[in-house]
Amino acid sequence: MQAPQHTRQPVRIVICPNCSLSLRGAAIFFGGLCLFCFTLAGLLAIKGMWPVLPFAGLEMLLVGWALHASLARRFRSEIITLTDSDVSVESRDRARSRLTVFQRHWAQVKLRRPASRLHPSRLTIESHGRQCELGSFLTDEERFGLALRLQRLIGRVNESPSLALRPK
Repeated sequence: MQAPQHTRQPVRIVICPNCSLSLRGAAIFFGGLCLFCFTLAGLLAIKGMWPVLPFAGLEMLLVGWALHASLARRFRSEIITLTDSDVSVESRDRARSRLTVFQRHWAQVKLRRPASRLHPSRLTIESHGRQCELGSFLTDEERFGLALRLQRLIGRVNESPSLALRPK
């Protein structure tokens, strides 16, 4: 008679960007900014400086585009799932989802230094010539902490630490 196998729960790490600005907050900010800018531009136009109006409109169009791009980040996430045999990374945004799976035994976690001080570091999981970048929206300190945690969980090549004995 075989001993019952214990199925271990996979380790799941979810990372997403910090998007503290709500839709309501963005609308209030943008509305107040438009009110101020167009009021000032209207007063200047009344005094004969009418070329200010198209530039005020262009500025508000640019600010609106920047707010839209910033708010779109709230739909991004990356879900890293570790089992005894696999490491899977699901990258999601509003329109699509991409799944990359690596054999845990062969996977390597690499944190690469930036080419210059102005660029961020890069965190990747690599195996057999394939790589998947993680946490491009994280700060360098957060990326470093994630790299340490993943290195403890995944281990080195040919080394797969038990997930049952993992530190919390």
